[in-house]
Amino acid sequence: MRGGRHLLPLLLLAVLRGMCHGREPAPGAVTCGSVLKLLNTRHSVRLHSHEVKYGSGSGQQSVTGVEASDDANSYWRIRGKSDGSCQRGTPVKCGQAIRLTHVNTGKNLHTHHFPSPLSNNQEVSAFGDDGEGDDLDIWIVQCSGTYWEREDAVRFKHVGTEVFLSITGEQYGHPIRGQREVHGMPAANHHNYWKAMEGVFIKPSMDPARHDEL
Repeated sequence: MRGGRHLLPLLLLAVLRGMCHGREPAPGAVTCGSVLKLLNTRHSVRLHSHEVKYGSGSGQQSVTGVEASDDANSYWRIRGKSDGSCQRGTPVKCGQAIRLTHVNTGKNLHTHHFPSPLSNNQEVSAFGDDGEGDDLDIWIVQCSGTYWEREDAVRFKHVGTEVFLSITGEQYGHPIRGQREVHGMPAANHHNYWKAMEGVFIKPSMDPARHDEL
């Protein structure tokens, strides 16, 4: 009996450790500071931007979808709602507010009450300078677990206007022929699922000067 009494606390500790382990972020979680490409799972195109402005609506830098997987203009950096709110290497939680900053131009993924040029949904643009824009650059990550996992298809819901980042297949002509319109839609549906693809993912336990390239 004495041996049984000593064994019980050890068994309880093992169970509690197992329960706690289930709440820890998986190694595949998307983390703050990571640079990645986002694939629309319905239309198989990556979120993209470039120094081409809309000819209507806001006149801001356009955001499109491209089929090519090797285009350098499809990289976006994961940042917090404000400086310091998303520490480098910290796993992004489902329901967390983030900014997506276009790496090559320093502008943030943005939407506002302008009609999109092809589908007449809500225009999505890239806005700001050197990563600083305004409150309409903030998106909520919607996913089913605790953290945004790389293998998960997730949605991005805009905080200011409550639309979802979407693609429905409309294609542009000159000067960005074949690229798809990216826009905001009021309803959650199969057009607004996105998956993390190629990129540089910062590990939570890593030294800030190092990175893990996928």
